[in-house]
Amino acid sequence: MAAQIFVFPGEELLSESLPVSSNPSVSLKLGPGLRHLPPSTITPTVAGPLYSDRKKNAVWVENHNGRYIPQTSDVVIATVHHSSTDYFHCSLTEHTTLAQLPQLAFEGVNKKTRPQLTVGSLVYARVISASKHLDPEIVCYNPSSGKSEGMGELKGGMVFDVSLGMAKRLLMAKQKEDGGILVLEEIAGKVPFEIAIGKNGKVWVNSRGVKEILLVGKALQETERKDLDSELQKKLVRKLLKSLESTV
Repeated sequence: MAAQIFVFPGEELLSESLPVSSNPSVSLKLGPGLRHLPPSTITPTVAGPLYSDRKKNAVWVENHNGRYIPQTSDVVIATVHHSSTDYFHCSLTEHTTLAQLPQLAFEGVNKKTRPQLTVGSLVYARVISASKHLDPEIVCYNPSSGKSEGMGELKGGMVFDVSLGMAKRLLMAKQKEDGGILVLEEIAGKVPFEIAIGKNGKVWVNSRGVKEILLVGKALQETERKDLDSELQKKLVRKLLKSLESTV
């Protein structure tokens, strides 16, 4: 990962701060915290670290204190709050409006085979509509393919909270190179686990036991809290694995 750049409102971003896309036909996408001033000036609107995703040719300023605002195509981890005749009404965060999940919005289900989700059930879903005036709608399949692609009910495991910035870094295609996160790769070599990451700052982890689940969650949260670099992340994982082995 390149050295972290910290930006302030009103500064003009230099061209070397912007991602170099592998596909010249993909236009640069400005995310939260940035605005375009014609003809070609890009300035931050908030102070914070600058992040980029070369694959998506996107750049944004991370504001760790921001609240999650649903955006179309976001993947999220949602908790069923209650249900009605045709919908599961799900919580994305304690600050956002409940999202509507149609009871038939799962791969290959009908009225007889739809999932029987109860209050507190977890789902991995995708936002398909979001606006200021309507409740967001989520589905548990990819609208382009109709396949679940890993989305659906999340059974077992635990959910850990991370910042929105950390969630974005974990969702990067090159998590290690672009996001600077390698704890998951380090742990996976020793402890098998499943993981789902939501842009709403939620991470679901499942493994063979509670201690292993907590190890993964603690590694992520401590990496963020202490802003650990690659070597310190490796050191943290070694420490956690040693502690796990001593309790077995």
